[in-house]
Amino acid sequence: MSLLPHQLELLSPARDADIGIEAINHGADAVYIGGPAFGARASAGNDIRDIERLVKHAHRFNSRIFITLNTILRDDELEAARQMAWQVYEAGADALIIQDMGLLEIDLPPIQLHASTQTDIRTPEKARFLQDAGLSQIVLARELTVQQIAAVHKALGPVDAPGRANIEFFIHGALCVAYSGQCNISHAQTGRSANRGDCSQACRLPYQVTDAKGRFIAHDKHVLSMKDNNQSDNLRALIDAGVRSFKIEGRYKDMGYVKNITAHYRTLIDEILQERESAGRPLSRSSSGATTFTFTPDPLQNFNREFTDYFVTGRKEDIGAFDTPKNPGQAIGWVTKVGPDFVELEVSDPATVLHNGDGLCYYDLHKELVGMAINVAEPVLARSVGQWRVYPKDPMDGFKDLRKGTEVNRNRDMDWVRTLEKKSSDRRIGLWAHLSETPTGFSLMLTDEDGNVGCADVLHAHQSATDAAKAEASLREQLGRFGATIFAVHDIALQLTEPWFVPASVLNALRRDALADLEANRARNFERLQRATPIEPPAPYPEDTLSFLGNVFNHKAHDFYVRHGVKVIDAAYEAHEEEGEVSLMITKHCVRFSMSLCPKQAKGVTGVQGTIKAEPLMLINGKEKLTLRFDCKPCEMHVVGKIKRQVLNQANEIPLTFYKARPQNAH
Repeated sequence: MSLLPHQLELLSPARDADIGIEAINHGADAVYIGGPAFGARASAGNDIRDIERLVKHAHRFNSRIFITLNTILRDDELEAARQMAWQVYEAGADALIIQDMGLLEIDLPPIQLHASTQTDIRTPEKARFLQDAGLSQIVLARELTVQQIAAVHKALGPVDAPGRANIEFFIHGALCVAYSGQCNISHAQTGRSANRGDCSQACRLPYQVTDAKGRFIAHDKHVLSMKDNNQSDNLRALIDAGVRSFKIEGRYKDMGYVKNITAHYRTLIDEILQERESAGRPLSRSSSGATTFTFTPDPLQNFNREFTDYFVTGRKEDIGAFDTPKNPGQAIGWVTKVGPDFVELEVSDPATVLHNGDGLCYYDLHKELVGMAINVAEPVLARSVGQWRVYPKDPMDGFKDLRKGTEVNRNRDMDWVRTLEKKSSDRRIGLWAHLSETPTGFSLMLTDEDGNVGCADVLHAHQSATDAAKAEASLREQLGRFGATIFAVHDIALQLTEPWFVPASVLNALRRDALADLEANRARNFERLQRATPIEPPAPYPEDTLSFLGNVFNHKAHDFYVRHGVKVIDAAYEAHEEEGEVSLMITKHCVRFSMSLCPKQAKGVTGVQGTIKAEPLMLINGKEKLTLRFDCKPCEMHVVGKIKRQVLNQANEIPLTFYKARPQNAH
């Protein structure tokens, strides 16, 4: 396993190596990043040299680098994926995050394997199967409750058993409305497959919602668009349920987002570690060092669609961002005057300062969010504090429904942006220094918080000091200078017959040599994660039939499931064998529930019981029409539609033919 039972891992995203390095600097215990290809984000690939650079920096802190290889693959892509796996392994990467089980049937390097969220892990049985198949870390579906997570944790067996998988869970960022890996809307409408890293995000579009009789339930609402995930208040419950890796979403996000959100959760997790230490139930972080920040982390400062904790503490009515998929920001005041090329505002907090380049926004009368980028912001000095005049970059006639009394939000604060453009963190590994004298000079031993040791000796005469107290202070000062390194000294012990006079140049060289030895020994003692061994005979898959939702897109994946007892295997939706209406998306989000039309909500309401039924609804966006069907027993919604003719006509490089019925010899 990668984590000991008492260790917690903060797992941050990185679009590129520079962002990954800053994630490490801001306290990440691990970073996940796309390799050169096959990373479930079509435009987020990284060169092997950049992966090497990131790995080298991360390993200095015992942090880990996970490579996303989590798309489903065609037969003709398996060899390139195999070669890439070897490249990133040789570059020092610690694990591959995978979706396609065909990868388990080819010659991969001995690198640890993690199950992507795309593998759709919702049940204890599925989690246990993936553990038994050799996956060392599994990302559970975002839709699970604390109780369901605890059930998975229990099903995985004793926490210290060999091959026991770690539970990873998303704690922050954008929410995909579908169960991950169970959405084919993008492919059906455009030929762009979410399972292959190219989602068109139909879920963020506005829709008309109509009932079976054509009556409007909602008009131009983003009914499939979720608020953003934020589990800040649930970390303790998630730890107690068995989560050990806490994952931040965002491989498309910018540097400022990754710095801020990593720092936010680093701060929260460190508080929990201190609490548990005091309570005698110690936990620890999985990497080395302590991190300090030049700013106070604040998730509200980054792009967000407002926040929800989704289903972790049970079903909620307010999980959707139905009005807009954009960032509404924070309310700061209201309009007092609209001029020919300016807007005057009164801010609700007199301490609020507006800046050139700030982003403001407001809702028009149709509840659409209108953005207003500020060219120049200046206080109105002749009036009371809190009055501002702003000159937008765009012409005033483009700001629909902007009038006196309109509430204004700020969704970009340039002062905050500039703060995070500078160096904003300091991560240090604690060490203890011990200076002793030798017959011919001095010896310095440095011991770090992980137990690594670095030593250096210098030939130098023992020269008595004229002022003993001053000499000792000088020794401590010179030996304690670790400012330009990744280390911070906790204590300096002097084992000397007297406080000798030693020139600063000699002590500096001694410290540098000991540090070089320490860093070399840290690198030498770094242990690569071990690949788990699948159990033998192969564990049976929890079901003996796989529909197109199993995402089997190559013959190696087919062989994998046959080996694990599956009798009937349909090809993935991308193989274009499903031409009729099917469930293009399965989601725990329910439009009926969100609009107070759920039959379960109606139970017990006088005069309503029995009159509300979970009949289908229609979603309409232009010419696109989708049907919503409701499976009330598991409390799930299916978005039903069919693949477009022009998508079917797109050339499929390699046709797939899997069993559509049980073979004659199947039992």
